[in-house]
Amino acid sequence: MPKAVTLAGVLRHLVAFQAIAKISGDTRASGTPGYKRSADYVATLMRAAGYKVTRQPFEFNFCTENGSSFAQTAPTPTTYTDQVDYDVMDCSGSGTATGGIVPVDLQLTTPNTSTSGCEATDFVGVSGNIALVQRGGCPFGQKAANADAAGATGVIIMNQGDTAAPDRQDLFLGTLGTPVGIPAIGVSYPQGVAFAGTAGLTLTITTDTVADVRQTENVIADSRYGNPDEVVMSGAHLDSVPEGPGINDNGTGSAGILETALQMRNVKTKNKLRFAWWGAEEANLVGSTFYVNALTEEEHAKIALYLNFDMIGSPNYTFGVYDGDNSDNTGAGPGPAGSAEIEAVFQKFFEQRRQFTAASDFTGRSDYGPFIATGIPAGGLFTGAEVQKTAADVTKWGGVAGAAYDPCYHQACDSLTPERDGADKAVYAQLKKAYKNKLLGNINTFALDTNADAIATAVATYAKDTSSIPPRAAAVTAAARSAGGRTSHGDWIS
Repeated sequence: MPKAVTLAGVLRHLVAFQAIAKISGDTRASGTPGYKRSADYVATLMRAAGYKVTRQPFEFNFCTENGSSFAQTAPTPTTYTDQVDYDVMDCSGSGTATGGIVPVDLQLTTPNTSTSGCEATDFVGVSGNIALVQRGGCPFGQKAANADAAGATGVIIMNQGDTAAPDRQDLFLGTLGTPVGIPAIGVSYPQGVAFAGTAGLTLTITTDTVADVRQTENVIADSRYGNPDEVVMSGAHLDSVPEGPGINDNGTGSAGILETALQMRNVKTKNKLRFAWWGAEEANLVGSTFYVNALTEEEHAKIALYLNFDMIGSPNYTFGVYDGDNSDNTGAGPGPAGSAEIEAVFQKFFEQRRQFTAASDFTGRSDYGPFIATGIPAGGLFTGAEVQKTAADVTKWGGVAGAAYDPCYHQACDSLTPERDGADKAVYAQLKKAYKNKLLGNINTFALDTNADAIATAVATYAKDTSSIPPRAAAVTAAARSAGGRTSHGDWIS
């Protein structure tokens, strides 16, 4: 099967996704025409190949930012820089907030055990002013909604400062989850402390955002053959972020499973194959969570395993394999029983190709999240996003140390023409030199080709035999996942 899934076959789908983005405002984000056209493309090909295609609609919170400004007007006029001094919270309201700043139940001494803004009663005297709240105790969206209800013109959420770690001190990327009606921004802990201690401080926040409820869909396709009580499921999110076409994130994963499915259309497999293209992954795994929560207990039990493919062609790649057995002993721990066996299938593939791999932690940042949360074993591949490549990485996979695995992650330049679309030309010149003829736009074709073969190998393996996957306990709801943590794209929600 790996020989049938060719690089050329995968690339033709990426070319199609790029063309779709070009006629759709340069995005394929859920809730936009670009996503609808991407779903049409996948569904049409899968139906023509003989698969039973289901288009599963659902609603989600669509949020994007078009621009912003932030300034201190008194006592010391100061202009702040977006993504350096502040960041607009995802799902912030649009408009201008002006006024004095009112600290809300801040805890600025050790151990900084803040529940600032978690109760409506915290917001005394904020009406007509900008509320300053501290991270901790409840989701950001709850704090912002309380500020809005209390009549604040805007809300600033400072980091918590409960530890010296950067993630509790520095500027952070945050999402409210649900749209609010007032401008909302995040700042670092030191900046928040400075604001709280400045007498006579007045600020102006201007945000140009879109935050509303839209409809999108998952595309689910079942093979004609195989035991319907033993389902081998593979998935990739089809949506991009609003900022760009998403050719690597996640055109690559979507194209990889699409080409695998097309090449297996006439294979009479022992087990049923199911392929899924998820919507609204970039809005916090909404599509895959909706799918898992909609399963009956009987349907859930029929899914033997789930394979996830999110970003499999990063230009400055690593060969990441989800760490099913937690052999790396970092982060979230192992996946459900059977995840280690899935990891072993991928590891065997890369060993045969004489390629190094990296243990990719089950952080919850992609669509395996709701599957493993309900006990379904999972595995998959990931070539890296915003994290910088190290010198040690370069010895394993080549490339450029100090540059991100994907320097265009969540940007307009995640396309087949990155330099034209705003990429750092010097970085991409280095990448082209390091990888010679392996770069095609924002894609490393060697990584993509290798991972496409790995997908085909794993799908074909489990299409024949799932006996290595142990039986599992009854399902638990995906909603039981903790409300804290990060969204699919790494933004904090609390």
